[in-house]
Amino acid sequence: MNTAAIISSLIEQRFLPQGGLRQVFLVACGGSLVDMYPANYFLNSEATTLHSYMMTANEFVYAAPKTLGKQSLTIVCSHGGDTPESVAAAKLAQSRGSVTVTLTHNEHASLINFSDSNLLYAWGEDSQVINNPMAIILSLCVEALQQSEGFAGYSDFLTGMTQIDEVIAKARRQVQARSAAFADRYAQESLFYILSSGASYGHAYGFAICSLMEMQWLNAASIHSGEYFHGPFEVTDATTPWILMINEGRTRALDERARSFLQQYGEKIEIVDARELGLGVVPASVVEYFNPVLFYSVMCEYRAALAQVRQHPLETRRYMGQVAY
Repeated sequence: MNTAAIISSLIEQRFLPQGGLRQVFLVACGGSLVDMYPANYFLNSEATTLHSYMMTANEFVYAAPKTLGKQSLTIVCSHGGDTPESVAAAKLAQSRGSVTVTLTHNEHASLINFSDSNLLYAWGEDSQVINNPMAIILSLCVEALQQSEGFAGYSDFLTGMTQIDEVIAKARRQVQARSAAFADRYAQESLFYILSSGASYGHAYGFAICSLMEMQWLNAASIHSGEYFHGPFEVTDATTPWILMINEGRTRALDERARSFLQQYGEKIEIVDARELGLGVVPASVVEYFNPVLFYSVMCEYRAALAQVRQHPLETRRYMGQVAY
């Protein structure tokens, strides 16, 4: 998927006549919003003049920032493409003059009606990770930065994109036995805390609300590793399960500090370490942005194993799509 060409065309035809691209709005709901967190983290880390905002779609509809306008790029993602809040968000963005880029897996999606450029992404076991929404959205934002003000790590990022699928394939094989053991050990638990930092905090949140709460009907909460010592560590004990995703890159020290405390005072601890899973082959200047791409695929193995042992299929719902809300 040529994200470079898409951004180049939009900048030339839509943004340059208006004075350039100034803001990127990342808008979605649930798992699709989780897919946007790495891109938001990237822009907040690397951009000097380009500003990034990440908002859940319904809040965007009711409380859109005043900066939303002709110098804005709004990226809206919805897997099925018909999520009412996301469709309304894309419609609002266009009404305010923003360029909208949409992503969906559904070629007949309502979302496409409010798009300046729609990307149909691949999905399923046979798809490459670089063609899934998290990587595509990250690539769009890398291109937006590169073509707006330049990005010193651009070449390294492109290298990382050629490496990440192989890293993930090996990591998924590597965690087969440990994810099965995790499921056997924790099948009867009803509460999990998920820790991570940096670009991966969004996936800690996503694993909690989507994989555990939505798909397994289990209580869960995400906690930033940097915030663990500012309240949450008081509930650390021998009976509470913790899942810690340790990043490769700048925020690794935050995760390692949490690991040290958990191993001293807790007993039910699952460590998923990007370095141990081989992410270190990605260039150091950009490796932190690939952590959540790796963690998403690896944690899919964990949730699938848990679903199998608990005999609770991942597709089971009692409210979503079943009742009016």
